[in-house]
Amino acid sequence: MSTPPSPSPSPSTPVPPHTLLESPTSRTIEISNWRITARTHPISAAPECDALHLSLGIPLPEMTFGSNLLTLEHIPSRWKYTWSTPAALGEVRNGEMREGDGGVKVGYADKWLQSRTDPSSTFVMPKTVAKPYDWTYTTTYAGHSEPWAPVDIDGHPIPDSDSPSLTSTTPEVSWTAADPEDSSHEIPMAQLTRQDPILFYAEIPLFEDELHDNGSSTLLVRIRVMPTCFFILSRFTLRVDNVLFRQFDTRFFHSFDSPPSSPPLIIRETSGWEAPYERVQRQLPRREDLTPLTDPSFIARALSEMPPRVSQKEGAKTGWRGLGTKREVPKLALVSLLYNESES
Repeated sequence: MSTPPSPSPSPSTPVPPHTLLESPTSRTIEISNWRITARTHPISAAPECDALHLSLGIPLPEMTFGSNLLTLEHIPSRWKYTWSTPAALGEVRNGEMREGDGGVKVGYADKWLQSRTDPSSTFVMPKTVAKPYDWTYTTTYAGHSEPWAPVDIDGHPIPDSDSPSLTSTTPEVSWTAADPEDSSHEIPMAQLTRQDPILFYAEIPLFEDELHDNGSSTLLVRIRVMPTCFFILSRFTLRVDNVLFRQFDTRFFHSFDSPPSSPPLIIRETSGWEAPYERVQRQLPRREDLTPLTDPSFIARALSEMPPRVSQKEGAKTGWRGLGTKREVPKLALVSLLYNESES
C-alpha cells in the first residue's frame, strides 16, 4: 500500500514527533498520544470465510477481507475504536426485511440468492442459510469501541507493562449530539484542505460484491494523518442497476491541538443518501458514457449535490432509516478519570 504524494507543506505547520512501523500486512503510526494501525490482507481464504459465515449466518460478499481493520488507540485513556469486516457485516439485516431496513426487492434478488445456495455454485453454502437477509449488504456501520488489549503491529497480544492496572479497564463510551453552537464540534474543512504533509495514509477495503452482475456493494475505509489531526472516511456505496443508488458515510475527525489535560475530542459525522437510479443517471457529464455510475466518488458527489429533500428524506422511497446527517461527540467519563490520573 503506497502513500499518495503530499502537497507542498504549509510553512507554518511543524511536523510533530512520530513513529512509523511496518510489517508485510500492517502499518502503524504513533503520534500525539495515539497509536493508529491499518491492517490489509488479501481476500479471505476458505477457512476464514467458513468461520465468518458460521458466525454471521449469511452468505458472504464475493470479496470479503475478513482480516482487514483500522484501529485507533488513545494510549493515556485506554480508549480503542475499530473498523473491522466482521463487525460491519454483523450489521447487515439477517432475516425478513423490516420497516426502516430499506429493502430492495427486484426480480433477480431471488436469482442472486439461488446463485449462492445452489449446489453447483462456487459460493455454495449450507442449506441452513437459504433464508431471507439483505442481499445488498446495506450497513450503517460507523465503527465500534472495544476493550483495550495491547497487541503488536500484526495484532498478536503482548504484555502491557505500562500501567498494568488499567489494562482490563474499558472506558464507558456514549455518543451525544454535537452542540451546533460550539465550533469545536464541527469538522474544520479549512484545516483538512490546507497544504499540510500527509504523515500516514491507508485504504482498507472491508468487502465488495457485484450482486450477481446487477450492481455493486462496497465498504471502504480511508485514513490520513496530518501534523495537526487525523481524518477517517468510511464509505458504503450501493448501486442496484436501474433501481437505486445508496451511500452511507462516516467521517471521524480529531485535532491534536486539543489541550493535553482534557479527554480526546472526536467528531463523528454520519450521513446517508439515496436516490432512484435514473435521477443519478441524469447527472452524467455525457449521457452516452455510463462509466461514472461505477465510480463511488461520482456517486457521492451526485447524491450530495441533490437537494437534501430529495436524497436525504425522500430517497428512493424505500423507507431506509440511514437517510440524513447526524453529528456526534463521545462522552467518555471513565476515559476522563483515567486520563487525569495518568497526568497526576
